[in-house]
Amino acid sequence: MVALYVDLPSELEGELFGPEELARLEGFGQVHRSGERLDADILVTGWGSRPLPADPGPRLKLVVHSAGTIRHLVPPELLGGGARVSQASAGMAQSVAELALFMTISRLRNLDQVDRVMTTNLRDHAWHNADFGLGRTLAGTTVGVIGASRVGRAYLKLVVASGAQALLYDPYLDEREAKELGARLVPLELLLSTSAVVALHAPVTDETRLMLDAKHLALIPDRGVLINTARSALIDTAALLEELRSGRLSAALDVFDTEPLPADSEWWRLPNVLLTPHLGAQTWHSRRAQGAIVVDEIRRYLAGLELRHEVRADTYDLMA
Repeated sequence: MVALYVDLPSELEGELFGPEELARLEGFGQVHRSGERLDADILVTGWGSRPLPADPGPRLKLVVHSAGTIRHLVPPELLGGGARVSQASAGMAQSVAELALFMTISRLRNLDQVDRVMTTNLRDHAWHNADFGLGRTLAGTTVGVIGASRVGRAYLKLVVASGAQALLYDPYLDEREAKELGARLVPLELLLSTSAVVALHAPVTDETRLMLDAKHLALIPDRGVLINTARSALIDTAALLEELRSGRLSAALDVFDTEPLPADSEWWRLPNVLLTPHLGAQTWHSRRAQGAIVVDEIRRYLAGLELRHEVRADTYDLMA
């Protein structure tokens, strides 16, 4: 009988799998939640799971990660052995993209700043005396997307449907693929210098780490908006802070160098920055989509079918 080990906190397991999905898991074989996880044929992991050794032993044949990045969990050497690896980040893409869309519209309309004024200074409802300035619509705005990741593609679909003019930078994409996404493929410098909104959706790799430094940020036009729901390591934080202090740019950020943000962090004090606490994928729909992917990948593996979300050695370094 196939042995499955579910290495998840009970609360997370409940978010990922409803009764139907749990029944399907149990139908695949004997499900364990305690004991030695490497004695199982199939291992289900998630946030909080312990890292795997490079050689997990002869029995483990499939690791299905219910979350996104596997770099902290699966060493690259494991991919060259007998175990296969899959992950469920595709289930999170829509939720993260929708947060990025909300951030985009909020910053174009200055809604976070308006909310602060309304809730702190205008409790007497005298907003007719307040000058909130003119916002901008997403329709007709040029939005530059860095990275055609799953989230990047979902975000592109949303902004293009809203009437935005989309530019895309991704060195692994060709012009035909970009056109199919509704975007024009351009060099990074051109994207930065012509976009009113710049949205980061790239993974952190040796090529992308600190890809937006002071020189690149200076290319973004005045009143430009920077959206980052990907990883803070893509940006030179000191250079971004300098731009934001000047008021030339504004930003909406879901990711930071230190998480949670320290109480004395300057981010709290900047009026032109919308902050969220790394909750891009924190939705009920996302969790259930992730769980469905886990169950389906196990089903496909046991049936001898191709895995839809397999992580291979040749793509490991390109993943988030």
